[in-house]
Amino acid sequence: MSLAPQAMTGGFADAPVQSARAFRAALDALSRPGRIVAVEGVQPPAPLSVAAGVLLLTLADGTTPVHLAGAFDCAVLRDWITFHCGAPLVGSDAATFAVGDWSALHPVGRFAIGRADYPDRSATLIVELDHLTAAGARLTGPGIADVAHLSLPDIAAFQHNRALFPLGFDTFLTCGDRLAGLPRSTRVEAV
Repeated sequence: MSLAPQAMTGGFADAPVQSARAFRAALDALSRPGRIVAVEGVQPPAPLSVAAGVLLLTLADGTTPVHLAGAFDCAVLRDWITFHCGAPLVGSDAATFAVGDWSALHPVGRFAIGRADYPDRSATLIVELDHLTAAGARLTGPGIADVAHLSLPDIAAFQHNRALFPLGFDTFLTCGDRLAGLPRSTRVEAV
């Protein structure tokens, strides 16, 4: 198998240190919904953002199936993920992580939401956005002291996801070098 040359570049230069920092940033974002954090250390091939690349290099490995949706399902990204993570690339029904823009990830109901006896067997969506700001939908719930706001691509889908709790998918929203987390436990309301 021959890999594209750009697939072998753009990963962490100091993987132990950078992945530890990135893991901490991902945990911070997911445990404090609405908080936007900046990450760095990778240069993935387009169309993948720095933030989505950092998440994949930090969270995906040979035991975490990844689904690439829409324009993200391209040879250079498949090669990059295979080379840097070793993660198997799968269809949406078998994904632990699913990466794409919101329209390509639709319908989100096709991703695993866990089972009553194993709610953790659900997918995590990495949603690439054109913009990510601390404005828009009103967020409340665990990890939020009072209220937070976040620009979401579809409020109704996240409200439906919350109604499934403790089942449902968790989400990372990414844009450039920034990311935010939205776990299934977060209540989402229109402003």
